[in-house]
Amino acid sequence: MRPGGALLVLLSSLLLLLLLRLLWCPADAPARSSSRLWVEESREDTRGTSAALRTLRSPATPVRRRRNSTYLKEKEKSLQLTEKCRNLQYGIKSLSNKTKRYSEDEYLQIITNIQSCPWERQAEEYENFRAKLASCCNAVQNFVVSQNNTPVGTNMSYEVESKKQIPVRENIFHMFPVFQPFLDYPYNQCAVVGNGGVLNKSLCGAEIDKSDFVFRCNLPPTTGNVSKDVGSKTNLVTVNPSIITLKYGNLKEKKAVFLEDISAYGDAFLLLPAFSFRANTGISFKVYYTLRQSKVRQKVLFFHPKYLRHLALFWRTKGVTAYRLSTGLMITSIAVELCENVKLYGFWPFSKTVDQIPVSHHYYDNMLPKRGFHQMPKEYSQILQLHVKGILKLQFSKCEIA
Repeated sequence: MRPGGALLVLLSSLLLLLLLRLLWCPADAPARSSSRLWVEESREDTRGTSAALRTLRSPATPVRRRRNSTYLKEKEKSLQLTEKCRNLQYGIKSLSNKTKRYSEDEYLQIITNIQSCPWERQAEEYENFRAKLASCCNAVQNFVVSQNNTPVGTNMSYEVESKKQIPVRENIFHMFPVFQPFLDYPYNQCAVVGNGGVLNKSLCGAEIDKSDFVFRCNLPPTTGNVSKDVGSKTNLVTVNPSIITLKYGNLKEKKAVFLEDISAYGDAFLLLPAFSFRANTGISFKVYYTLRQSKVRQKVLFFHPKYLRHLALFWRTKGVTAYRLSTGLMITSIAVELCENVKLYGFWPFSKTVDQIPVSHHYYDNMLPKRGFHQMPKEYSQILQLHVKGILKLQFSKCEIA
């Protein structure tokens, strides 16, 4: 063979071997090799690792969590508290249904339990209750006598002496506002301030004064040292005609004292039950004319007797069957209709606190109400129910200071 032919055969053989090599070992052979090497290394690494730890590293295996005994205990405690708080409604309702004389200690025990339950406003409960009040009574349109709801010529029946009537003539008609005067209705935050001795040293004054609308009852003192406990802001204050007679001598020799005292209320409305009893009418009208002649800032309003009769029937269905509702329950009912959020202060018809500390009946005196005239315990049980249901909030003790 010629030398050139031998060289050609050699080159052909080398090319054939190279082609076979490429076919036998594809391009990913190094990757497969390194993958097998990584698996082998991983096996070597996990030989000293426990099975439990290798299980945790596997994404397909659910993680086992150790139960925290403290967490479980807290959850159980929370559920028990929730159940206890839920059962409080039934306990309060049973108290309000009792026919025998109430036990003060029974109420104080329930109040102690209520204080251990967190309070939260329940919008649905609130809306349902307000709708029922509006359906029966409609405070927004009817709780004050106005020219709109009581035209000239009306023969208005008294609230309690319902068989007696008073004809609304021009001179009486012009005492009434044209419409209900509460222009900013509904108010966001309202405070209804009772006069209970529990307000002493409560330091609730600043909190009360932050409210959008403040209701007070029966011309209570708000100036001097008491203001830190009861506040000074007043948008509406009720006036019992008996106070005008006993404290201010029917506005004769003590007229100036009366005007000085009410000046503390700023431009508040003075609300009187002129048409509850015939005996109230003359003295209520005298208050109206006294304020008008003196050109003071306060304005006089009169409770509508029809509204009060309907309100009494509403609460009668709930077991409050007293001769007449207390002013506190009347104003609370009005506040629920006029306000989005209602908080009650100084509502405490007991002689002592839950800590057995004696308290006066009022924060300014210890004069007790007439026996049998109001049903304070039954009224209070109803207010407690409203608190527990999240419709309004009762302040039982001292206020928190920011």
